Amino acid sequence: MPQNVPVIFHPLNKMVTVPRGTSVMDAIRLAGIQFESICGGKGECNKCKVIFVRGECDIGSPETIKGLSADEIARNYCRACQTHILGNAEFIIPVESRIDAPKILHHYAIPALSISPSAKKYRLLLPPPGSHPVGQRSVKLDGYSGTRPHMSRQQHDSLLAATGTRTVTVSQSRGYPEIIRIDDSDTTGENYGVAIDLGTTTVVGVLVDLVRGTVCAEATGLNRQITHGEELLTRIAATKKPGGKEQLRLAAVASINEVIEKLIAAAGISVTSINDVCIAGNTVMHYLFLGRDAGVLEIANVEVPREPVILKAHTAGLLVNPEASVYCLPDVSRFIGGDAVGDVVASGMHLSSDLSLLVDLGTNGEVILGSRDWLASVSCASGPAFEGAGITCGMRAMRGAIDHVTIDPASGAVSFTTIAHESPRGICGSGIIDAAAAMVKAGILDFSGRFVDGKPGVRQGEDGPEYVLVHKERTATGRDIVITRQDLIYLMDSKAAACGAIGVLMKKYRIGIHDIRQVYLAGGFGEYADREKLVMFGIIPAFPHAEFHAIGNGSLAGACACLLSQAKRAEAEATARTMVYIDLLIDADFIEEYTAALYIPGKKEYFP
Repeated sequence: MPQNVPVIFHPLNKMVTVPRGTSVMDAIRLAGIQFESICGGKGECNKCKVIFVRGECDIGSPETIKGLSADEIARNYCRACQTHILGNAEFIIPVESRIDAPKILHHYAIPALSISPSAKKYRLLLPPPGSHPVGQRSVKLDGYSGTRPHMSRQQHDSLLAATGTRTVTVSQSRGYPEIIRIDDSDTTGENYGVAIDLGTTTVVGVLVDLVRGTVCAEATGLNRQITHGEELLTRIAATKKPGGKEQLRLAAVASINEVIEKLIAAAGISVTSINDVCIAGNTVMHYLFLGRDAGVLEIANVEVPREPVILKAHTAGLLVNPEASVYCLPDVSRFIGGDAVGDVVASGMHLSSDLSLLVDLGTNGEVILGSRDWLASVSCASGPAFEGAGITCGMRAMRGAIDHVTIDPASGAVSFTTIAHESPRGICGSGIIDAAAAMVKAGILDFSGRFVDGKPGVRQGEDGPEYVLVHKERTATGRDIVITRQDLIYLMDSKAAACGAIGVLMKKYRIGIHDIRQVYLAGGFGEYADREKLVMFGIIPAFPHAEFHAIGNGSLAGACACLLSQAKRAEAEATARTMVYIDLLIDADFIEEYTAALYIPGKKEYFP
C-alpha cells in the first residue's frame, strides 16, 4: 500500500492527503480547485504551472520543467501534470494558473412564444360530499383536457381517497401525459423549470416560472470537467481511462447541481417545485452528461441520433423533483449539438425567408447557413484560441484579462483595457482578436501573419520573434505579456478554419457575400468581439447587405424557449431532423477554402 502524504496549496489554504507518487495535477483535482489544464494533463499546454514551496517532489526532472523559461525555473515553477509528490509538500498556485471569477456570458433573449410548458399543475376536482362512494369516483383535474394521464396505482388510489385540496402536476415531456407529483395543498401558482446551458467551460442556468413565463433567478458556475482538459477530444480521451467515463459524468452532474442550488437559494423555493429541466450542450457534453460512450464521436461522419434524449431527474442525478423530466435538446452530428440547435431556435432563422448565417466560435466552431426552407451546417476545430486558450499569455475571460487592444500606427503605442480594471494577467479571446487586427493595421504583421522586422515592440524571444504587448512592470504576474510567432501560427490556423468553414457552405450552395441578409453571432465570440476587427483579420467575410445580430447565449435562450413552449420543442426537433451536416474532415472543398484563408484577410471575393 502506498504511503499517504499531505499536500497544501497556497494561497487557497487547501489541504488534501494523497498516495505518495500522485501527480500534483491529480492532487489539485482532488482538492476541488478550479485550475488551468487545456491538454488535460498530457504535458502539452504548459498552462498547469505551480510553484514549489517546500517538501518532497521530483521537481527538476526534465519533464517537470520542459517548456518553462529560465526565470520560471529559477522561481521554482514546475508543471503540475508532470510533477509527482514524494512526501509532505506545499505549492503555490500562481495567479495565471487559477480560474478566478470568469466573465460568463449572461446575455440571452428568449424568442417570442406562447406559453405552453410541458409540465403543468391542476387542482383535483372533488365530487360533492356523499354524491359518490369513495371507491366509485373518477379522477378529474380542473382545466385539464386530453388523454387520461399515466399514473401509478399508488397515485390513483391516493387521488380517489382524497377528501381535501390536492394539486396534481402533469408532464407531457415524454410524449404522453403522466402524473409526476401530488401536493396536499393548492400549489398551482408554484410551478418552476430550469434551463441549463452545459458549456465546455461554463454552466449557466435560469429558473423559470412556468405559470407566468418569467425568469426568477440566474446562476453560473464552471464545468468541473475543466481539469480533465479544455478541448473536447481531450475529454473524450479521459473517458477511456479506468473509471473515466463515470468520473466525467459525475463532474457534469455536480456542475449542474451547483447551479441549481444557487437558483433555489436565490428564489427561495423548494427543490420539489422544479418540475421540468431543459439542457442544451454540444454533442460531446451531452454524451458525457448521459454517461454514453463518447469515443464514437471521434469517427468522421459517424451517424448521431437526432432525437432528443429525455430521462427522469432521479436517473440523471439532478436535485429537482425526482420524477421531473430532463429534456436534452437534440443533436445533429458529432460536433453540431443541442447548443447549436438552441442558437437556431433563439435566432429565429429557421422561421425567416431571409438567407441567414449563424456563427458560434468557441473551442469548437459551429456555422449554420439557410432559411425557413433549408438549413446546412458545418463544424470546425477552431481550437480554444478565440477563448484565450492555447496562446502563450492567453487566459479565459476573467479578472485581469486584457479584453480590448489598440495600437497607434504612427508611434506603436499600445492601449488596452482589462476585465474588472485590474492589472493585466494575460489576454482573453476578444483581446487577442483586437490585438491581431491592430497589429495588421499598424503594419506589425504582414499579409501572411508574420512579424515585420524593425517594427516597434517586435523583438527576438526564446522561441523566435515575439511582440511585447505589456511590459512586466505593468503586469500582475511580473512577466511580459507577449504574442509569439507560435501564437500567431495557431491564431492564423484558427481564423482560417473559421473562415474556411463559412466558405465551404457558401461555395456548396453558390452563395455570395451580397446574398446574406442576416448574420447571427452567438456566444461570447459574438457578444464581446469587435465586428469590424473580425472582418479586418479575416475571421468572417464582409457581408455588405447583412444586418448583424449578437444573440448572446443562444444555447441558453433556446433551452428556455423549449422549457416554456412545447411548440418550440417541436421546432428544435424539426430543425435537428432536417438540417444538412457536412463533415469538413472528409470534404475536399475545405482544404481549398482553408488554404485561401491563411492570408489576411483572405479571398478577394469575401473581402472586396
